[in-house]
Amino acid sequence: MALSPQFPLLQRLAASVAQLGWRDSAWLAVARLLECVPGGRCALYRYQFVAQAVAPGSLCRGRGQSIAVTPCLAEADLPPGPERRPGALRERYRQGAQCLLARDKSGMVGWIWLLRHGCQEDEVRARYALASNQSSWDLDVWVQPEQRGGLVFARLWEEANAVLYAQGVRWSCSRISRFNRASLGAHARLGTHALGTATFIRCGRWQWMAASLPPYVHLSRRPDDIPCLAFDTSSLPHFPSLELTCRILKQ
Repeated sequence: MALSPQFPLLQRLAASVAQLGWRDSAWLAVARLLECVPGGRCALYRYQFVAQAVAPGSLCRGRGQSIAVTPCLAEADLPPGPERRPGALRERYRQGAQCLLARDKSGMVGWIWLLRHGCQEDEVRARYALASNQSSWDLDVWVQPEQRGGLVFARLWEEANAVLYAQGVRWSCSRISRFNRASLGAHARLGTHALGTATFIRCGRWQWMAASLPPYVHLSRRPDDIPCLAFDTSSLPHFPSLELTCRILKQ
């Protein structure tokens, strides 16, 4: 039975449950409440960690060549893009990140960031380490809203795959918000393997973490007290080929 339009709150709740499930919907409700705390002092983040196979081949099979994907080697050369926490992009470059930019005739339409040896999280106090030298880390895959559903996402992954494979990487790990079903679905269509989850709650200087992998629980109040989550891809199954089509990869 459809809910009456006289109850918009119930409609939003039902839509959230249908999209995220009861558990993540409850966490999202808590996150929204914490956002109401003045001064942005409190926040909740819930992450899914996944590994994506890196293998030779073409995702687009020659399509989307009007979308050029090239590296951007310095923050000063980055064109205007999505807003990020002040200093976050500079910190990525300091860690040795490589940014791949997707451009078409209109300008920049997307980016993806690659970090060869794990990374420091942008949003919370956490460090991600990689146990295998055949692993890398990717983050912040972003596509212009009006370009979503096209070939930009596939072209970014096609070029990132080629760059990583040439470096000897066979698995690319990443974290995705559990509240972002579109991103989870797009990664799932690439054939990802789940590595675990983590939930972070921040209130002022205090941060609490509960994760499905060591150290499982962490509480801190100092900027230098950072939990480290390690990801080991060595036990994952064989590396699949990239015999996927752009139709499957469309967001």
